[in-house]
Amino acid sequence: MRFLERERLELDRFLPGLDDALASIPLGQLECVGTNSIDLFRQAGGPGLVIPPEFRGKGADALAAVRVQRAIGSRSPSLAVATTMHHFSISSLLLLADRGGKEWLLLEAISTKPMLVASGFAEGRPDGKILVPAMTATVAEEGVRVTGVKRPCSLARSMDLLTASVFLPAAGGEGQQLAVVLIPAADPAVTVTPFWSSFALAGAESDQVNVDNALVPNDLVVRTGVTEAGELDEVQTAGFVWFELLMMGSYLGAASALVERVLELDRVVESERLRLVTGVEGAMAAIENIARQIPERQCSRDLLAEALLVRYAVQDAIAAVVPRAVELLGGLNFMAADDVGYLAAAVHGLGFHPPARTKMAGPLTRFLSGDSLEIV
Repeated sequence: MRFLERERLELDRFLPGLDDALASIPLGQLECVGTNSIDLFRQAGGPGLVIPPEFRGKGADALAAVRVQRAIGSRSPSLAVATTMHHFSISSLLLLADRGGKEWLLLEAISTKPMLVASGFAEGRPDGKILVPAMTATVAEEGVRVTGVKRPCSLARSMDLLTASVFLPAAGGEGQQLAVVLIPAADPAVTVTPFWSSFALAGAESDQVNVDNALVPNDLVVRTGVTEAGELDEVQTAGFVWFELLMMGSYLGAASALVERVLELDRVVESERLRLVTGVEGAMAAIENIARQIPERQCSRDLLAEALLVRYAVQDAIAAVVPRAVELLGGLNFMAADDVGYLAAAVHGLGFHPPARTKMAGPLTRFLSGDSLEIV
């Protein structure tokens, strides 16, 4: 078996033709603003990847999905990161549909249209907790009116739906509780303005989404069990597990692309090549261990804590492997080929996604001492 063969076979099994299409396009074109990689993903049926066949989706389980994301990340890190945000949104809808909600109608539409779902949760807010919504909402007779800004927001220019978190008055009448609203991207109240200025991951369309008094009907408002205290309910817990899982796979794919380039160099001694492979494959084994537990434990805070510990270990593995891979590729490769420098820069993105290691050090330490898990 060749390096990354397992992952690329999974990608071809669920999204036939996508790997060949991505491999035929230079990395610089895939990663720039205006790339067609998201269109290729949509045409291959990617929006339905983790949606079960009964909702007319592809039916990939968590293990297959993380392998697919690694394969995509090895071809286009921007596409892997952007589509992780879509799958993250889908994972919550799936759990709600399993509990008898009407979300199955939306899941069928996402699979068959096909539609892309962007996430407007409070990612990227260094001054606040992750569960603090980026948008505000007021209850109206027809539904909920939502206003706010999400930046950065991946898939900003290709999305069909925007999911966003808001606080609403609690159903019991005391305090507030978190709710998820789904807003059509075609709504005139939704606009997109430039935000992302970095060359790294520019193809993820991580621009600013503005929502100005959008009316969301009640059937597109889903209340969760999350309160202002910040403790997660089962739906949110599962969503975060999926997010961490697929994001790890995506960035490990980008790191693996550098390792793959080193493996092709006979001038690099075998022991050095094997050391790089050991680093990324060990990280992937830890990721897959989380994926295999999702069917039975995706709503478990214990599994979320384990996923976070693995995520920070994967960050360390990437930080060790990538500089060594760049060094082994040699100065001429670095100076003559943009791909090496680009991949070396793109992999750092994993550390910027929530929840940050520094913020979670206290909550995880307290959790390991028996306290409830808090996400900050």
